[in-house]
Amino acid sequence: MGRSHLTLAALATSAVPGLEVTGARSHGYGAHGEYDSALLDVRNGDQLIIRVPTSQAAETEQSADLVALRSLTAGIRGRLPFDVPDFVGQAPVGGTRAVVYHFLPGAKVELDDIAGGDGLASSIGRSIAAIHALPTSFVGDAGLPVLSAADCRDTVSALVDTASGTGKLPAALRERWRGAVADDALWRFQPTVINGALSVESILVRDESVVGVLGWSALRIGDPARDLHWLLAMRQDALESALGAYAAERAGAEDRQVSQRAMLYAELEVARWLLHGREVHDVSIVDDAVQMLDGLVDRVHSDSLDPLDPITGPVMAVTEVEQLLDATPLMRNGGEAPGLLPVADDTSEHHRLPRDEDD
Repeated sequence: MGRSHLTLAALATSAVPGLEVTGARSHGYGAHGEYDSALLDVRNGDQLIIRVPTSQAAETEQSADLVALRSLTAGIRGRLPFDVPDFVGQAPVGGTRAVVYHFLPGAKVELDDIAGGDGLASSIGRSIAAIHALPTSFVGDAGLPVLSAADCRDTVSALVDTASGTGKLPAALRERWRGAVADDALWRFQPTVINGALSVESILVRDESVVGVLGWSALRIGDPARDLHWLLAMRQDALESALGAYAAERAGAEDRQVSQRAMLYAELEVARWLLHGREVHDVSIVDDAVQMLDGLVDRVHSDSLDPLDPITGPVMAVTEVEQLLDATPLMRNGGEAPGLLPVADDTSEHHRLPRDEDD
């Protein structure tokens, strides 16, 4: 049984000395109940949120999120057109810890409700571009992962090999993805700061603008396409607006193949779902992933003239990728699958990039 909002309010007073809570209510956080959480009203007029992880995976995520949030200094946050949660305090509880943050107001939105034009879709594109434009130095200074383009390529290669080793990856997909890994041109990009776990669940919205971004546990230097692949599940007009706004903001950072890599990462979500099923020994997940892989094969079976490379462009039309992502657990559940880390295929070796100017 989860902790009540009254219990969580009492924990908050332990986590934040002198805190005077005037009201508390339960607050859903996470797509799968990974946290007990409550929204707290404070005497000074502030609102806080307290979270207690209910699983080891959630505890690991929360710890990584804290490291990332502490690395986002006032100077770094000032470069972003949206708010990021602030850490307020913590207290031990039942072998884990309760963490208190300032509450960020804003509404959640469904992907299908995002329309094209210079509204929310464009705001999403500009917001992602702002993350990718951050100076890289603070990430390495905080001890967060720093991956080169070669590292990103290697992790995709390892993911494909691992999926192939299950014996359940269709040969057509294995060859398609290995062909993408082998294409040198696809991996000529400058790594940037990335959130690493972005999804529609990450963003808070007000008046057709992104006003907050949650979930920074996978903050790192890496492939900017990782933050873009979920956009492919948007409606066509919204996708074009989001990518157009992103490209306009990143006009000085040439990356001709970012869309192809985003599509590759979108397809690889199905392979990751397969591996997750194997890891947790859940036959239903494995069967679900196999069915989706077969569906993906049907869509790319006529790809002989259109491999995933920068010369011919992406194999599937964007609408076909939308249909694929609509069928994946990532989109069905409105976030990450239970226990499935947002960036599960990164290498353990981190390399520093040249230092940038910081605030």
